[in-house]
Amino acid sequence: VPPGSGIVHQVNLEYLGRVVFTDSSVLYPDSVVGTDSHTTMINGLGVVGWGVGGIEAEAVMLGQAISMLLPEVIGYKLEGKLSQYATSTDLVLTITKHLRQVGVVGKFVEFFGPGVAELSIADRATIANMCPEYGATVGFFPVDQNSLAYLRQTNREEAKVQAIEAYLRAVRMLRNYADAAQDPVFTQVVTLDLSTVVSCVSGPKRPHDRVSVTDMKTDFLQSLTNKVGFKGFGLSPDVVKKSVDFTYEGKTYQLRHGSVVIAAITSCTNTSNPSVMLGAGLLARKAVDA
Repeated sequence: VPPGSGIVHQVNLEYLGRVVFTDSSVLYPDSVVGTDSHTTMINGLGVVGWGVGGIEAEAVMLGQAISMLLPEVIGYKLEGKLSQYATSTDLVLTITKHLRQVGVVGKFVEFFGPGVAELSIADRATIANMCPEYGATVGFFPVDQNSLAYLRQTNREEAKVQAIEAYLRAVRMLRNYADAAQDPVFTQVVTLDLSTVVSCVSGPKRPHDRVSVTDMKTDFLQSLTNKVGFKGFGLSPDVVKKSVDFTYEGKTYQLRHGSVVIAAITSCTNTSNPSVMLGAGLLARKAVDA
């Protein structure tokens, strides 16, 4: 992907990813390895892919096969439907905390269950993107009708989309998430009810330290005085109470611990999802208006 063309994971999702190679007399599933840990984002479209080291990537570019031990596959069953107030970011932070507790390092995670059908490809890509944060090698979403609709939405050739569907049907890889009879046998199964997901953030230092928005103020204030660690800054109560006055555009403000100085969206996890970006834009506008 040439410089300045966009985030490579998003370009792969919207343009480069083939799902099935159809350019020869032999059809076979698409796959990818990349030199960025968030290469896994393409898993949301039903393409197996993950990040590797530079030497491994160079070897693949030169035509060498990549080898690996067969991993354990953890089935992550999604049930129910997200609340209208919950975003894909809330969902992926919930999943990240959960899978960190389960322990999936070096394993594949495959999402299944009727709840998957309720998620857009952008939402699935967000979950797959954060695979490195929950520790798995891949976070895979098998292809379904939503995946095929996304290929058409992003202007893939109709003939190729039809060939992809025909191939996946023939090899029984086209998933109907509502049909439990299609569910594979997994090493282990864990379940999440999407309706239980609430608005949340993570931190103050690690992405899997999930905190619901309703508990955010209390959690942050406790973190200020907790001993130095993942959930603590080790400040004394006197330091926490300190404030500094400053003037901006003729108005005087007070700067305290917890004041929002800079707000930015810099993660490809969030920039990959149109609904989250729109939500961030609306929030930013309200902040300026306030």
